Amino acid sequence: MTERLAIIDYGSGNLRSVEKACLRVAREAGLAIDISVTASADDIAAADRIILPGVGAFAACRQGLAALPGVIEALEHAVLAEKRPFLGICVGMQLLASRGLEFGETDGLGWIAGDVKRLELSDPALRLPHMGWNKVTNTRPHPVLDVLGDGSDVYFVHSYYFDTENDVDVAAICHYGEPFTAVVARDNILGVQFHPEKSQAKGLALLGAFLKWTPNV
Repeated sequence: MTERLAIIDYGSGNLRSVEKACLRVAREAGLAIDISVTASADDIAAADRIILPGVGAFAACRQGLAALPGVIEALEHAVLAEKRPFLGICVGMQLLASRGLEFGETDGLGWIAGDVKRLELSDPALRLPHMGWNKVTNTRPHPVLDVLGDGSDVYFVHSYYFDTENDVDVAAICHYGEPFTAVVARDNILGVQFHPEKSQAKGLALLGAFLKWTPNV
């Protein structure tokens, strides 16, 4: 049976790179998955798993998502009610928060409690954005993250991070001067601050694990 993966196009994602990476890992793993880049609420409602990419400012990404008719409602039904596997990438992960504090205060989707805040750098030698390769350290086991191993290098581009209200929602951290949330996870929801589509073999392994993941919810 062929599954359907929806990669959401709301004008703020690294869409083609994510699509190409997913097509590659699906092909190499022999997975029967129909992968589409879509802005359609109907496509999201029919999808078996969903990826929400994101590049840019929190407020602009949130506005872009809200501008698509029925998409947030379709997302909430598919992910929160139907418990379908969901992956948020970079700002797509940050949008899960209660609020974003970039250029004022903007409501997030509110799926995982917390705020998106600017990285605080105590080391004057460090600069924003945090850009390039850095290590992630798992803080608890997760079937998708386990393919990375502990201390894997992945690719980041960001100046803000997800400060979760509850530590249990953090599945991995990264250090850039200070520790920050690299991965959030709850039930069928997974969000990564880094870009797996730009993280070479480790990123492809994570995407492959996501495409095979059956959450225990």
